[in-house]
Amino acid sequence: MIFIRSALFNCLFYANTVALMIIGFPTMIFGRRAVLSLARLWSRSSLWLLRVICGTSAEFRGLENIPKGACIIAPKHQSFWETFALVNYFDDFSYVLKRELTFIPVFGWYLLRAEQIAIDRGNAQTALRQLVAKAQALFAEGRQLFIFPEGTRRAPGAPPAYKAGVGYVYDKTGVPCLPVALNAGLFWPRRRFLRFPGTIVVEFLPAIAPGMQRGAFLQELQGRIETATDRLIAEAARQSKAAAIGTSTPTPQDPV
Repeated sequence: MIFIRSALFNCLFYANTVALMIIGFPTMIFGRRAVLSLARLWSRSSLWLLRVICGTSAEFRGLENIPKGACIIAPKHQSFWETFALVNYFDDFSYVLKRELTFIPVFGWYLLRAEQIAIDRGNAQTALRQLVAKAQALFAEGRQLFIFPEGTRRAPGAPPAYKAGVGYVYDKTGVPCLPVALNAGLFWPRRRFLRFPGTIVVEFLPAIAPGMQRGAFLQELQGRIETATDRLIAEAARQSKAAAIGTSTPTPQDPV
C-alpha cells in the first residue's frame, strides 16, 4: 500500500504544481508578494495531499522562536519536503539557490519574479560576495533568507557537512540566525520514490543573536541543529517501533 499511495501522491503532487503554475500565472503581474502567496498555497496544498494520501502529517514546534523582521533561516536539509513546507511561517522570504534553476521554463520565471537569490556556484568567492550584497539589500527590507547550511540534502544520521557560506552571510550582515531541526528525511527520503506515514517534526530553535565570531557561530549553529535533529530522529524511531508492535506495516527508513 505504501508503494501505491506514494505513486498516487507523486502524480498528484506534480499535477498540482503544474496546475498552480498555470492558474497562478497572473500573479507575476502583481510582483513578489503575490508570487510568494502562491508559493504558500502550493505548500499548504502539497502538505494536505501528503497527509490525506500517504498519512504523513507535520508538527511545527518552537514557533515562538521565530524572530520578527530580517533574519537568516538555517534549516537542516534532508529532503525536498523542507524546501516547500517551511514557507508558511514567513511572509516575505527568499531562498539561496543555484542559478541553473532560473533557466527552467515557467518555474524559473516564478523564481525570478519572487526575487529569489540565484548564485553561480562555479566561482565560490564571487558567489559569496554576490550573496552578501543581495542579502544586505533583502535584509534592509525586513525580509527573511533561507540558507541550507550544508548546501545539499544529507540522509538522516549522515555525518554533518556544514559549509562556510551561512557563516559568511551572518558575519557580514549582522542579523540573527534561526536554526531549524527536522526529521523529514525519515518520511520523504532523498532520491527515493516512497513516502512513509507518520509525523514529520520541525523544531524552530532559539535564534542566534548577531555579533558572534564566524567560527564560533558555525560551531554553535551546527551543535544546536545536530543535537536537536538527532533527538527528533530518535523520537520518530521510538514512535515507529511502538506503532509497529503487532503489525507488519513497514516503518520509515532507519538512519544511515
